[in-house]
Amino acid sequence: MQFLIPFIRSKICSVLYFYTLLLSTISIAEASQTLSIYGSNTIGSSLAPALAEGLLKQKGFTHLESQSLQKTNQQIITAGLTALKNDARIHIHSQGSSTGFVALHEKRGDIAASSRPIKENEARLLSPRGDMHSISAEHVIAIDGLAIIVHPDNPINDLSITQLADIFSGQITDWSMLGAHSGPIRIYARDHHSGSWETFKELVLIPSDKELSSQAKRFESSEQLSDLVSKDIKAIGFIGLPYVRQAKALAVSTGEAQAMYPTAELIATEDYPLSRRLYLYSTEHQNNPLAQEFLLFAQSDAGQRLVESNGFISQTVSAMSVVADDSMPVQYQQLAQQAQRLSVNFRFKQGSAELDNKALHDIDRVLAYLRKHNKMKNKLVLVGFGDSKSDPERARLLSKLRAMAVRRQLHNNEIIFRDIIGIGDAMPVASNNLDQGRVKNRRVELWVYPL
Repeated sequence: MQFLIPFIRSKICSVLYFYTLLLSTISIAEASQTLSIYGSNTIGSSLAPALAEGLLKQKGFTHLESQSLQKTNQQIITAGLTALKNDARIHIHSQGSSTGFVALHEKRGDIAASSRPIKENEARLLSPRGDMHSISAEHVIAIDGLAIIVHPDNPINDLSITQLADIFSGQITDWSMLGAHSGPIRIYARDHHSGSWETFKELVLIPSDKELSSQAKRFESSEQLSDLVSKDIKAIGFIGLPYVRQAKALAVSTGEAQAMYPTAELIATEDYPLSRRLYLYSTEHQNNPLAQEFLLFAQSDAGQRLVESNGFISQTVSAMSVVADDSMPVQYQQLAQQAQRLSVNFRFKQGSAELDNKALHDIDRVLAYLRKHNKMKNKLVLVGFGDSKSDPERARLLSKLRAMAVRRQLHNNEIIFRDIIGIGDAMPVASNNLDQGRVKNRRVELWVYPL
């Protein structure tokens, strides 16, 4: 019997090891991470999946699979450490920005993807779960431009916001009324769930107190809308910048500002009239670890590179040259001739002297840029702008105070500012007749000297 004892012990150890391994496997399976993202088709069609895959690869997963359910605009991305097991699963539902906030409210979703800011009624609905306007709940992940598109052979090159409102409401019905060849204007628009539609309505139709024409053709798919416009010589539509495809994008003007094309530089600074921010919203006290990692990854350098590779404008800070012209104040012309403008504007919360959530994140990005490029000492200029006032001197004072508010946020013992300038109400980028235009005009630019 004595010789059996080691054998029995060995068998017991083997059985215990097997059960320990089994329990460990079960524990890992139970710890499998899941994330559900609902909302914007603009974000969900390509950007969110790219960010999801980027995050999962960064976490060390080597076996990724993506399944697309086109009928329901869903994508499911699974990832594992081996080909036999899924350790993470990310569901992306892309039926429009408004559906994201509904999913958050009903606790079906962890993150709402939105191509517009959250509405006040949506924020109130979600208020039991925290302040949806807080920096921990609202995350700007990219900048997009809403392009006005026509057939490539259409001779029209630019339109004002007022003209667009008249066209899309059905008051201007023929191309001859705009100086082009005679023919009925055919209107193409995104569907009512779309953040693109919400943005267009907010920026174009509502300021003119107009509604979309009942004759407009509505589309859930951005790609389909763009492709049809590019084949219809009488068509006009609006679309997110990555979906211009084969169509022709027009320059757009508003108020006293000059017409601007949806270029990467003008969209990055949000000067282009139909530029917009793309958002991810989570409840203020998000407790899903994978959701928290996704939000951080989207803001990271790696995440912003994916933003750019998917056709949107990243928030990565870069320097760009500006061509001086006689319409600019003399002081600004001199700056343009000698320095470069950074691709970020600081803006403020509506009715407040406080920087908005994007600007607060941009502070860290700007500091990192200044350190990397050795621009900390006597190289940085802040230029403040404002909306129109009856007293030009007051406008200039307020614009300089905004620049000084940014200086306080950038306060660092290493930085020596070269100059702080207040331009006043010159060079507006939006109409001062509406609150949203005035908010856009109240901005601070950053300029750096090369040497």
